[in-house]
Amino acid sequence: MVARVNLDMDVLRTFVTGFELGSFARAAERLGRSQSAISTQLRRLEDQIGRPLVQKSGRGLALTPAGESLLSYAKRLLDLNDEAVDGIRGAEVAGWVRLGLPQDFAETWLPGVLNRFNRAHPKVRVEVQVDRSTPLTEKTVKGELDLALIWGDGRGTPYARQVAELPIAWIGRPDWPGMVALEGEPLPLAVLPAPCAFRSAAVAALDGAGLPWRLAFTSPSLSGLWAAAEGGLGLTVRTTVTMPRTLSVLDPAATGLPPLPRVPLALHRAEADPSPAAARLAGILLDTIRDELGLPAEG
Repeated sequence: MVARVNLDMDVLRTFVTGFELGSFARAAERLGRSQSAISTQLRRLEDQIGRPLVQKSGRGLALTPAGESLLSYAKRLLDLNDEAVDGIRGAEVAGWVRLGLPQDFAETWLPGVLNRFNRAHPKVRVEVQVDRSTPLTEKTVKGELDLALIWGDGRGTPYARQVAELPIAWIGRPDWPGMVALEGEPLPLAVLPAPCAFRSAAVAALDGAGLPWRLAFTSPSLSGLWAAAEGGLGLTVRTTVTMPRTLSVLDPAATGLPPLPRVPLALHRAEADPSPAAARLAGILLDTIRDELGLPAEG
């Protein structure tokens, strides 16, 4: 009888992470391991399979045909592994959890978060509110939400932690000609109503550079801002998390626009010790943020 090979899930996760991030050096940073340890794991996986899995391609690495096949299997194995662990650990978790999110993530990250959470904790009822950061913060402090992902560093609220920091970008049509084409006229802006961290950052940058500006469009809807920018009503300022492909990030150096700062992203909790359901949802949300933004795993 031929002895079966049992693939190591930890090694498979390293293999998948390396190619999802485009670099095993990035995988080492994400997984909190040294590059030599990652290389050892890769060699071990090739020994188990009995074929080379990667090959040099220019300055980087590419998958061999065997590597391409294994990558597909590895993703399915890891999904099943994670579903099994989450499901068994969370089988007794019940109740409900209330989550607040900014519009940026409602149509991008939220479906995956809810799908993973529901598979692991089918007895938990989830309520999601999509709103701007100020009302979400207020509702979390009042206990009307259990968790809220909010733009800002979280200072001033009791149970918040900064989880990421993203660059703010000037966003407009790809053919926007730059400040010189305005010939001294005010720059038209499409922004959310105040208070808004992105609006404040844009105004402060323009005022600091001595550049005139005017409000050309305001809307409480992020999709409204994208439509205004795409329609040429003005420039908007945001991160690129949900930026439509029809719009472009405008280079300050090439367009005469002032540079913009980075914006923190914080996870707020209503309580110091959240319920098991809220704690599990927070964990999945943080895993998603790390995966989507390419952040290293927590130590």
